[in-house]
Amino acid sequence: MEAELDLVKAALPRVPFLAGADAGSISRLGGLTNRNFLVEHDGGRCVLRLPGVGTEEYIGRVAEAVAAQTTAAIGINVPVLHFDASDGLMVTRFADDAETLTSKHFDDPECIARVARSLRRLHTAPFRLARDFGLFDMIDTYRELIVRKGAPLFTGLDAVQAHAAVVRAALEADPVPMVPCHCDLVCENLLDTGEHVYVIDYDYSGNNDPMWDLGDLSTEAGFDPSQEDALLHAYFDGPPPAVQRARMVMYKAMCDLLWSLWGIINHVNGNPTDDYWAYGLARFERCRALMASSGFAAHLDVLR
Repeated sequence: MEAELDLVKAALPRVPFLAGADAGSISRLGGLTNRNFLVEHDGGRCVLRLPGVGTEEYIGRVAEAVAAQTTAAIGINVPVLHFDASDGLMVTRFADDAETLTSKHFDDPECIARVARSLRRLHTAPFRLARDFGLFDMIDTYRELIVRKGAPLFTGLDAVQAHAAVVRAALEADPVPMVPCHCDLVCENLLDTGEHVYVIDYDYSGNNDPMWDLGDLSTEAGFDPSQEDALLHAYFDGPPPAVQRARMVMYKAMCDLLWSLWGIINHVNGNPTDDYWAYGLARFERCRALMASSGFAAHLDVLR
């Protein structure tokens, strides 16, 4: 923690209104890609985000700045107080009235409904983001980066990627309009006031199929079938179309594949915030298990 505080103290002068902040007022928050710190200063409380090790290789911070600021302007994201797009250093207002969600919060159907409303509002926002979230291009890019770094690959990856190519063909045979999406819906990126859910941290955001966000959330929060039903019904204001449910299930597998490769990259980069090999392997095995299930095959048939 001492080394991290040194990094924070070195970063404070880069933010004019934090230049005189007392180091004793800084505490560590969560974060997987980046490192986040709560800073108390004369103007109140804010969150200082330091970019993760090696993230410049696969995150476009200029595009992230656009996404963070445009979503904050319409109240979906918390207010952005400072953003340095040269490396991704960011400061946002600390949401004092909100609670960071965990998987346990989704035992409450009303919480699921609030998240669904925020996602629908994001997906119907009157703007496009600065980049597209090209899922399958990202999978290819991540694998190429791993090979270039000489990192090991998970056993069975080639077979999983061959199955992913079948999924890609089915999805692209019936394309949908791309809309603003968050694309990284871990529970920690959702802050619930009890009336409204903020969606924060737009590192990976882009124009995408909205069912990616629902599938990603289901995977990250470990939804069971009844929770998925609640999410889909709240999002669509009624029974969801079968083809949309099918797309969501496809993306549940694809997001595990994508983030498993991301885990290898962070492992080989030496990112110190987690055991990224174990993280990536667990996601890869979950992807493979879902792809092998009869339910997955049935949803793939719906798309076809």
